[in-house]
Amino acid sequence: MARANSVLRMLFALAALATAATIPAVLASDGVEVGKPSAMRNLVPAGALEKQAGQQYDQLKRQAAAKQALGPDDHPQVKRLRGIAARMIPFVDRFNPRARQWQWEVNLIGSKQINAFCMPGGKIAFYTGILDTLKLTDDEVAMVMGHEIAHALREHARERMAKNQVTQLGASLLGELVGGGRYSGAFQLGGNLLSLKFSRDDESEADVVGLDLAARAGFDPRAGVTLWQKMTAANARSPLEFLSTHPAGDNRIREIEKHLPEVMPLYSRARQGK
Repeated sequence: MARANSVLRMLFALAALATAATIPAVLASDGVEVGKPSAMRNLVPAGALEKQAGQQYDQLKRQAAAKQALGPDDHPQVKRLRGIAARMIPFVDRFNPRARQWQWEVNLIGSKQINAFCMPGGKIAFYTGILDTLKLTDDEVAMVMGHEIAHALREHARERMAKNQVTQLGASLLGELVGGGRYSGAFQLGGNLLSLKFSRDDESEADVVGLDLAARAGFDPRAGVTLWQKMTAANARSPLEFLSTHPAGDNRIREIEKHLPEVMPLYSRARQGK
């Protein structure tokens, strides 16, 4: 019991400290408005998580290279992806000031998977399947990339990992309190970051932030609608792995359309060079 109380005190102290280093809310002076991310995420150290993400990303690249599936620097699609990212990354600090210090990477992996991701710390990868199967325009690529970057900027993986570990900690404490279990340590990093599943709220927020980033970079945010129309049509022909973690549907498209009036002025200014 004494040990359980000690752990609880530590948890409450960490939770109190978690409010000290939060990303500020983004107000809609122009563009979209999003609130502060969950303070819970601060229970997982950002630097440690980004280091883990970098290690997993490097391992993924090595595995792809061993299979001759890692796109070379001079591959047209690699140049295309990196060019799109280069236009969007200058605007990331609006949503996460730390992101300007990340070591951003963009790579292409040869695979039929219809998927893409951005890991904590700015580690981006696209699979050839999503580009080839859906015949994505540059604007639609920017919608996918903006969405994935938004997950990293809003630290959804960090928050999800913190919530998972708090749940595990609670179960361990309960076991100790009833005399059967033992607390084994709080907030241990581990597991495959690419296997994390985000909540519907996370997905909606990533859509909105992604629209904002893409529009500021001069990509047409209306492509968010055509992207998800393509996703839905392709999924009707054959279930897409991408949609197992990124639920689609009319509600998603309606939500994107609702925010278009907020981001179309950003796109217009970017196209006019202002």
